[in-house]
Amino acid sequence: MRARDKIRQYDLPDTELEAQVQAILTEGGDLDARYDAGASEFTPNKVVKGKVVDIRNDEVVVDIGYKSEGIISSNEFNNIDEIDVGDQVDVLLESVDEAGGGVVLSKRKADRIKGWERVVKTYGEGDDVRGHVVKKIKGGLLVDIGVPVFLPASQVSIRRANDISEFIGKDIEARIIKIDHERMNIVISRRKLIEEQREEAKKTLLTEIKPGQIRVGVVKNIADFGAFVDLGGIDGLLHITDMSWSRLTHPSDLLKIDDEIEVMVLRVDQERERIALGLKQKFPSPWETVELKYPVGSRVQGNVVNVMPYGAFVKLEDGIEGLVHISEMSWSKRINHPGEVVKVGDEVEVVVLDINRDKQEISLGMKQADGNPWDDVDKRFPPGTVVEGVVRNLTSYGAFVEIEDGIDGLLHVSDMSWTKKIANPQEVIDKGQRVQSVVLSVHPDKKRIALGLKQLSLDPWQKEILETFAPETEHAGSVTKVTNFGIFVELEDELEGLLHISELTPADHLEAGTRVGVRVLRLDTDERKIALTLIRDPEILGALGVDPDAEPDPALAAAAAAAAAEAPAADEGAAESETPSEAEGDAEKAEDAQVAAEAGETSEASPEEAGEVKAEAEEAPESETPSDAEGAAAEEPAAEEAPAEDAPAAEEAPAEEAPAEETAEEAPAEPSEPEGEKKDE
Repeated sequence: MRARDKIRQYDLPDTELEAQVQAILTEGGDLDARYDAGASEFTPNKVVKGKVVDIRNDEVVVDIGYKSEGIISSNEFNNIDEIDVGDQVDVLLESVDEAGGGVVLSKRKADRIKGWERVVKTYGEGDDVRGHVVKKIKGGLLVDIGVPVFLPASQVSIRRANDISEFIGKDIEARIIKIDHERMNIVISRRKLIEEQREEAKKTLLTEIKPGQIRVGVVKNIADFGAFVDLGGIDGLLHITDMSWSRLTHPSDLLKIDDEIEVMVLRVDQERERIALGLKQKFPSPWETVELKYPVGSRVQGNVVNVMPYGAFVKLEDGIEGLVHISEMSWSKRINHPGEVVKVGDEVEVVVLDINRDKQEISLGMKQADGNPWDDVDKRFPPGTVVEGVVRNLTSYGAFVEIEDGIDGLLHVSDMSWTKKIANPQEVIDKGQRVQSVVLSVHPDKKRIALGLKQLSLDPWQKEILETFAPETEHAGSVTKVTNFGIFVELEDELEGLLHISELTPADHLEAGTRVGVRVLRLDTDERKIALTLIRDPEILGALGVDPDAEPDPALAAAAAAAAAEAPAADEGAAESETPSEAEGDAEKAEDAQVAAEAGETSEASPEEAGEVKAEAEEAPESETPSDAEGAAAEEPAAEEAPAEDAPAAEEAPAEEAPAEETAEEAPAEPSEPEGEKKDE
């Protein structure tokens, strides 16, 4: 059947339809009155009841009995899945469009108004409430207590939390601190409630807590120096030194925040309300039996846990650490820093040297575990042994030669050459050079070995020089140095003799580099000195190949000038070419060591090494070193010994030009008879 045919089937005549409408209107009373009465129910900002007539997509259509339905977003419903068509809901009529008949509704605002009214009827300022933390907002948290309320971040806890987001989704208890009726705003504080609860708990705790008790607490804060533990009303300090018997770098190595731990109460200060706690005290101290576990002299293994400028700390077990002082790391090597020997984490063998249980200190030694290399050094290197080693260090008085790992010997400048006076060891050897030498003496108890370089060859003064430069023999030589008491003449390489001032005349003008002819007056093999006199006979000079009119050799003159410039001021006037006797050599060693000590010499040689030299010199018999006065008298040539024509020269020489000290070391010894006479004078 077609639609229009169906409409005609149910269609009514116009007159009948009009009659039915009038009847309906007449039964309901006056239409205008009914409209006015209904319009008063739809005042804006009023909560009204509505009926859900449709749910489509993200919208809910609600009929409140007005000209048209209102549309509310599904987000305003707590659970849209629980809403069905036909459900009654409370909504807020926000506005009415009378001309168009439209309305604006809000489910969320209606819930808030109803909740607000319910809350303010139930609670007031100062009341405690329980709510659910909904989300984090600017400056704090939003908490639902039936109506959204504000919890400032500063009021979340008695301790400022690093991140208050951790409270989201949790139920909390708080106190209402402010209600603003006009703005419908409530502020709550969780902190005030906790502070009151803790204050009550603290009073109770302080009356009950005693030293020695074991308490359960929660770690609330961690600092570099320890951790604060909440005992339930009051915090106690667990210092880092009371956490473990073993070494702790930081409290966080052992604890973390919110850990529940058992602690022992160490001290209680009732007046200041402070409690000191301990964790390690729950266990016996390992120091109580330390002397039984690690008796003095025992060898133990340990791990290096810390390295300091003065030594290294070695862990023997948890809670037991000992110190290996830098001086206990090597028998012979000079160690500037313990890091040269060990590093953190190294496993080392040590010997227990001393224990102080009261101070909880153990002294350990590393070198004692290796054995002292000096114990049998005299057996391994007896005097006369030829050894080879590396020059480890040079000083003003000699060189230190490492002949074995940890064993150094001193090669003194006086033991470097039989004939040449060595002013600086660098004239002969260099640092790092490998050299051979002879062991001269060994003192294991003093940790000293004396070495000699010249002893590798025979002493030329015993035969060669004695035969070649016998008294009355004539030789050609070159002037090397002019002093106020005489002139030194080089006879051959590294061998010089002295022309004393008494052997010269005012007419003798000699300078460095001049070739001269000389005759040996006396050869003293004990003092290792050669006394010369000047040859002036042209025939003899010609036979020796000396031209008296020749100019000085520039090369020799320059070399002599350079040597004079390099020589120390104290040595001017000294017989540099002459090798001192053994007794004088010892005296020089002591003098050099003393000078180095007084000057604070900053060489790599240790004070102990310089002390070796001084000690060796002190062992020499005092009688071997003549006094200044005796030396001057014994070695100054007599006027009678000089030729007659030269006698005035001796008289003209002022006494102050030949100081006693210089003469004692450098003036050649003369024949015995005049020497004796001078002594008598």
